[in-house]
Amino acid sequence: MLTGVTAAINVVSSVVLIVLVLLHSGKGGGLSDMFGGGVGASAMGSTVMERNLDRLTVVLALIWAFTVVALALMLG
Repeated sequence: MLTGVTAAINVVSSVVLIVLVLLHSGKGGGLSDMFGGGVGASAMGSTVMERNLDRLTVVLALIWAFTVVALALMLG
């Protein structure tokens, strides 16, 4: 029962993590360009929205890592 819940959390966090990583700005833009921030936003550094996206990505990556370790311990 607990293994199924952990596996479900792992799958959901994997999909959301992929989406969050794709939202990050690369060389040609990203989240800041999508919502109207252009050259001015990149010249001033990270916007608040990009910092929050970074934080959310790190938290979700930690959740994913913990579920992977938990599944390995439960199944191994």
